[in-house]
Amino acid sequence: MRGDRPRTALEVAEAVRATGGRLIATGGCFDLLHAGHVSLLRRARALGDALIVCVNSDASVRRLKGPGRPVVGEPDRVEVLRALECVDAVAVFGEETPAAMIERLRPHVWVKGGDYEALDLPEAETVRRVGGESVILPRVSGRSTTDLIAAARAAR
Repeated sequence: MRGDRPRTALEVAEAVRATGGRLIATGGCFDLLHAGHVSLLRRARALGDALIVCVNSDASVRRLKGPGRPVVGEPDRVEVLRALECVDAVAVFGEETPAAMIERLRPHVWVKGGDYEALDLPEAETVRRVGGESVILPRVSGRSTTDLIAAARAAR
């Protein structure tokens, strides 16, 4: 789905649906992008024809993670994600969950990384309502933004 110019998430979603493709979406803070994130994004993209990454706004990250986060601001997080070959579009959301974005995009598959069950996701009902399925991909062991931040602080 990648083209010469950056396309909005809605443009990508519409194009995938128009061609009968399978739209994949995922979401998160993606602060201090690391190998665990990249692995998740590659595995998510392999599930379909296009991947849209829904990124928490700076204000949303602060509400979720505390006043010291994000370490990397929203414009830079978006730019880095857009540069990844496996990412077709990036959309920023400011709410506590990406439910409103999921309603607009209507992905066939909503992917999250983690150790919880798909039914436990706050956005699981929204995904079902738009006709999609939730898929949980295992995290890459030993890779987390929180651990990176702690290691960087300890090295000072």
